[in-house]
Amino acid sequence: MTRLVLVGPSWPLRGGIAGTTTALAAALAARGSLGGFCVPVRQYPAFVYPGARDADPGACPRLAAAEASFGVLEPWTWPRLASRVRTLAPDAVVLPYWTAAWAPLELFLLTRRIAPVVAVVHNPADHDAGPVARAAAGAVLGRCAAFMCHARTVAGALAERFAGTPLAVHPLPGQAPAAADRAAARARFGLAPETVAVLSFGLIRPYKGVEVLLDAVARAPRALPLTLLLAGEPWGGLAAGLERRLREPGLAGRVVARLEWVPESEAGTWFAAADAVALPYRSATGSAVAAQALAAGLPLVASAVGGLADVVEDGVNGLLVPPGDADALAAALVRIADGSVRARLRAGAVAAAGRWSWDGYAATLERLAQQAAGVAPGKSGASGG
Repeated sequence: MTRLVLVGPSWPLRGGIAGTTTALAAALAARGSLGGFCVPVRQYPAFVYPGARDADPGACPRLAAAEASFGVLEPWTWPRLASRVRTLAPDAVVLPYWTAAWAPLELFLLTRRIAPVVAVVHNPADHDAGPVARAAAGAVLGRCAAFMCHARTVAGALAERFAGTPLAVHPLPGQAPAAADRAAARARFGLAPETVAVLSFGLIRPYKGVEVLLDAVARAPRALPLTLLLAGEPWGGLAAGLERRLREPGLAGRVVARLEWVPESEAGTWFAAADAVALPYRSATGSAVAAQALAAGLPLVASAVGGLADVVEDGVNGLLVPPGDADALAAALVRIADGSVRARLRAGAVAAAGRWSWDGYAATLERLAQQAAGVAPGKSGASGG
């Protein structure tokens, strides 16, 4: 059995990367291949983080295997982390890559040459990355022994830039939010029985195209019983503009909005009230919300970009539209309001969610790590393994 040490964010941090890294750690532990899980005591100082806060103790479970011993932006703690990882004697180290903020720490670990490093590449560079962030990504990824990613487009870009480096593609599995009573959830948001509720959930950033979704809702026929549930924290000064948009006549009475972080303990209420989930991204490598929606049996209305085009089968488990096209998105909202269409897509969503599991994801990562480390399946190259 390959012995893996995973270094990445987890409890009490919030966000999709913390959630997926924790789920991966749990899956590796269940399979017996998790040799250690090193997590930060602190991630970002308040003046660096663009949101209100980066912690939510309810966002993901606290795993017994997790050891918190370092600060992401505290270099004096990094030798302690490297020493601990070396002591754990891994066949391979697994690092998530998604932001240049983690790059200095990850470069430090890579240059210690403790073991081959497999990068779980959520994003090959920050969204809207500038030259410095792109250079940081290249410096980290160029030193990795293998790549795990979630979209064919990302795999293609990595294969072109880092020719010969082993890689594997596996869509992100999802876990539905805690179940909530649908009738109570819809009553909370004032939704009539005939209303079709489309949910937009998660951090609101420019690349996610929320303004295109608002345009589409405004253009949908007024006779359509449609309500947009908009829940998430705006980043980068978007809040004021969104609040102005929501007061426009075309959106009056058609949007229920909560423009702030929604704790995981309340996420189930939003998903329970919804009939579909909208992902009008301008660009995407993948989406944890898409995986959540499918796990909850909710069809997707999404842009045909990146990893979304891998996950959404048009007319099977959702509807695909060109990115940035509000008219096409409005037409898709009209289609999703048809009960027979929605029922067919919902069945497809349930089937799609069943194809991707965290156990399967972990097994794919183990095989990739074996390839990177040169370990025969079923054996460990670690001392004492």
